[in-house]
Amino acid sequence: MRAFVWLLLLFPLIELAVLIKVGSAIGVLPTLLLLIGTAVLGGVLLRVAGLATAWRARERLARGELPEEEMLEGLLIAVGGGLLLLPGFISDVVGLVCLLPPVRRLLVAKLRRRVQEQALRRRAFADDLQARSGRSQANVIEGEYEHRDR
Repeated sequence: MRAFVWLLLLFPLIELAVLIKVGSAIGVLPTLLLLIGTAVLGGVLLRVAGLATAWRARERLARGELPEEEMLEGLLIAVGGGLLLLPGFISDVVGLVCLLPPVRRLLVAKLRRRVQEQALRRRAFADDLQARSGRSQANVIEGEYEHRDR
């Protein structure tokens, strides 16, 4: 958690340093045009990719399935588009990476695998706690019976 806070605090400073380096290398006007271009590109890609993902989610809902993959991809598209809208080259690179479909699928697969592992760990921990406390539930089979005397 501390690393995330430090990264959050240092990120604007690193972005500013990269902007200054790029501005000194190619000039102020090309740097500004590049920043504006990536913001416009981010807006367009966000709209196109977001609409495509929304249509896929709607199709899955119409078939009666849950669109969990589309929801996660939509989240990555929103993060990528938001990063492209921010001024800075590092955020633009990360935003473009989030908008690439193969990278999105890879990140969604990793996230899904991690969630499944977390669920298994939580379930195993809960079963262990029940066994330790002696409150484990016995197997109960419900049914009907009839007693017959011969």
